[in-house]
Amino acid sequence: MSLVSVETLIKGAISGNLVSFPTDTVPALAARPNQADLIFQAKGRSQDKPLILMGATAESLWPYICGSDEELQLWQGVAKKYWPGPLTLVLPAAEIVPKAMNPINPTTIGLRIPNCDIAREIMAKTGPLATTSANLSGQPTLERMAEISSQFPDILVLSLSQSQEKMLGSGVPSTVAKWNGIAGWEILRQGAVKLKF
Repeated sequence: MSLVSVETLIKGAISGNLVSFPTDTVPALAARPNQADLIFQAKGRSQDKPLILMGATAESLWPYICGSDEELQLWQGVAKKYWPGPLTLVLPAAEIVPKAMNPINPTTIGLRIPNCDIAREIMAKTGPLATTSANLSGQPTLERMAEISSQFPDILVLSLSQSQEKMLGSGVPSTVAKWNGIAGWEILRQGAVKLKF
């Protein structure tokens, strides 16, 4: 497979294929949540590195988590402030989250909404997708769609115009914040967003 149109990529993702498209940080390698194991295989990714569930809207992601009404209100407040944007929230996972998303610790799930129109347009049609950066595990992140297509010839990679390529993400990964209950938030990775809770 190779560089494809948005329509072809959406159909492919819905059919269970691996796909790649830009985000506001680095290009994503993505699949339906129940096909998440394909991402681990393609990247040679260690099972102890969970994937991120990315969506078009916050409403599409909340069914994948579980918490008290107070926690949900708090999480939604943080999401409202920083989404869409380069912030991943690691929260308690609901039972509908496939174990393949986080094989070693399926009790949590990382959620994010990218500040990228193309990515949100795709996920508005496919539903939330399991995502990670588009590169082989341990290798530098690929930032051009043609490089991704070359390294991963079997996946559907979104074809971009030259002007779209120039507007690709920041190259800085998302900040990852994990909810630890009474202890509050823990920053697992400092990325593009400087959090103030």
